[in-house]
Amino acid sequence: MEPNKKKVLRKAPPKQSARMVETIYGCKWSLTVYRLLALEINRPGEMVRSVEGLSAKVLNECLRKNVEFGILERVSYNEIPPRVEYTVTKFGKKFLNVLEELEKLQDEIDQMNSQ
Repeated sequence: MEPNKKKVLRKAPPKQSARMVETIYGCKWSLTVYRLLALEINRPGEMVRSVEGLSAKVLNECLRKNVEFGILERVSYNEIPPRVEYTVTKFGKKFLNVLEELEKLQDEIDQMNSQ
């Protein structure tokens, strides 16, 4: 190899974002939660009542993961009875755009495979 020639370093995958996508797609309820939030259903009890087969325990675990990743924000109101709502963060909106692009890519793959 010539001494003045630059070497290309190995490109590593993005660790955190790849883990986020894997975790979100691994949770079968996250995409449903995003759809509920888009429909302005943002309270956990209302979410559970709106989706057949979704339990409060599973929903809370899903919401917790999304809050930890910074995709969702938990807003707790100091009321009696207590009221909690979830909203998509600014970062979460960017992340949801990435998921949308992945869905478009999957649609293209499906179309290619059906030909």
